[in-house]
Amino acid sequence: MAIVHTVAILALDHVVPFDLATPIEVFGRTRLPDGRSPYRVRVCGPAPEVETDAFALRVPYGVDALAEADTVIVPGRSERAGPPPPEALEALRDAASRGTRLASICVGAFTLAEAGLLDGLRATTHWAAAPMLAGRFPLVDVRPDVLYIDNGQVLTSAGAAAGLDLCLHMIRRDHGSAVAADAARLSVMPLEREGGQAQFIVHEHPPVPSGSELEPVLAWIEDNLGRDLTLREMAARGGMSERTFSRRFRQQTGTTPLQWLLRARVRRAQYLLENTGHGIERIAAQAGFGSPTAFRERFKRVVGTTPQAYRSSFHSSSRESPAAT
Repeated sequence: MAIVHTVAILALDHVVPFDLATPIEVFGRTRLPDGRSPYRVRVCGPAPEVETDAFALRVPYGVDALAEADTVIVPGRSERAGPPPPEALEALRDAASRGTRLASICVGAFTLAEAGLLDGLRATTHWAAAPMLAGRFPLVDVRPDVLYIDNGQVLTSAGAAAGLDLCLHMIRRDHGSAVAADAARLSVMPLEREGGQAQFIVHEHPPVPSGSELEPVLAWIEDNLGRDLTLREMAARGGMSERTFSRRFRQQTGTTPLQWLLRARVRRAQYLLENTGHGIERIAAQAGFGSPTAFRERFKRVVGTTPQAYRSSFHSSSRESPAAT
């Protein structure tokens, strides 16, 4: 008889319910070709009852159950959560020392980092929390632009949906693509999304330093993204030489004029893809890209997916349907 793999999910106060439910459902529903369940799922915590931001949960297993687990999954916790309980961190360290597989979903990476289990490793989390993770834990190599990272024993995933990708990836590691594909169909998820695919980061407008001498120039650039802007033209608008303009631009924005311009164009394209039905050629022209091909290449490099795939994910259904491209 095949050995059942025990998956322990660590539930701490202010756990994110979606992050907690994802591995419960994905591993709990997985079946082998003969119909058997290869996983035993246990929800564990330092107290018999855990508070979420909206309701309370009863937890049937204590943190000592992590000692019997083959995989431990750490869901994210809300901003209201305090530091993880010492006994939970110690249980995670003990599990790591035994070679137990550890995985985090979304900001659950912070709990692994608090336990010192991400030091020297590549890790990811939700893109909005990545700068905080990198700032608080400088020994962690934070990669904010991927869906998940598999270091072997320790795995981390990005936003909540990426937790599904990570769970399916672990099932594929354990039992092969056929079993993982069945689990994906039950979750109505594609199995094909790979961990290296960039998160759908909605890039904010590049920073405009308030009150700086460049502020009027940057506002002018934003208003003229559809034009073929050159460094000479931007520098002249600021009343500087190209060399002086480039130096001051980097000092005040932290990037080059060209990179700032390209990011502004990508953000304009994101807005148009989300809010209009314009075709790709028209959006490429409105955002200032020389051609649809150049637009697609730059957009995918920055956002991590194609313009059409981005539109499919984020276009408002209340607006006109996208034009054919």
